[in-house]
Amino acid sequence: MAKTKTTITNWDPVLLISQVRLLSIHFPRSFKIVSMQTLHYLTLCVLIPPLLAMFAEPTALAYEGGPASVGMVMDWREMAGRRTVLEVPISERWWAWSGGKKIGHGWSEDRWSGTPDPLRGWILAACWLIACSADIYYLYKLVRRPRLILDFALTLVFNHLVLTTYYSASFPTSFFFWMVLLGGAGLTIVTAEQLCIKREMREGLSVVPVRADGDDIRVEEMEMGGLLNDRMD
Repeated sequence: MAKTKTTITNWDPVLLISQVRLLSIHFPRSFKIVSMQTLHYLTLCVLIPPLLAMFAEPTALAYEGGPASVGMVMDWREMAGRRTVLEVPISERWWAWSGGKKIGHGWSEDRWSGTPDPLRGWILAACWLIACSADIYYLYKLVRRPRLILDFALTLVFNHLVLTTYYSASFPTSFFFWMVLLGGAGLTIVTAEQLCIKREMREGLSVVPVRADGDDIRVEEMEMGGLLNDRMD
């Protein structure tokens, strides 16, 4: 009797996790970089909207898309306190007339005056530094090796520079933006490296022989974590 082929259509979380794990094994570097970039932006997306809604000037914030706007994360001009809207439409202005002549103009009370909110930039800078502090934990858990911390941290900064330049259609020229960006990167690199070094010193060093694929040659691979246990034995 011929066997019938069955198709599994149910959602299998175990299979999904195993596929993600397999992807991380075959493409460890690219997978970790994408994971770091995603976690960094997710942290910003959690921090920025509520803090802007509580402390930023509401009229100017609403005019630029609200606290959950993508520009609050991706546009470097928001952190730098630069104007992102060049001109407020004329239809939103009011004009004062006397004797058939214009004697003044201004804005209605519920309209934005066009002046950037300086407090918004400080809030975004604080959120970026908090996200960099969270990156320390992400690097400690994902990257683990001290010699790779600098590479991954600078890659994250470079990727953000490319994305923010593309989004705003202008290269960052604000000293405040660069100071926050490089300061956050320095904090992440120094702290994450120290934590990873302390973990390696605590766990020790072991030399594990492994067999090369397709060969009978045994290769010594340096791994951290077993030297102290070997000495105890």
